[in-house]
Amino acid sequence: MVFQTTEEIIKDIAIRFKKIRKMKKISQEELALMSNVSYGTIKRFELKGEISLHSLTKLCVALDLEDEMLNLFNKVVFNNIDEVISYGKA
Repeated sequence: MVFQTTEEIIKDIAIRFKKIRKMKKISQEELALMSNVSYGTIKRFELKGEISLHSLTKLCVALDLEDEMLNLFNKVVFNNIDEVISYGKA
């Protein structure tokens, strides 16, 4: 397992998102229109990793990445049976 700081994780996510946007040949301005998220928000996210969950979700939907969002936290690792039972009750 590779340990990263919070800042490194955020930066990695922003970099991956930007690569996907560019691969799809969509400018930040175009994505702003497609997603109803401001250009400034997109620019700040790609530069600094700062974005609300609501805006990130809108961007992902606009780029057909909703499965990425829906799969967050799907790989839950249980350390013992109590955690399995607890998870089932949540």
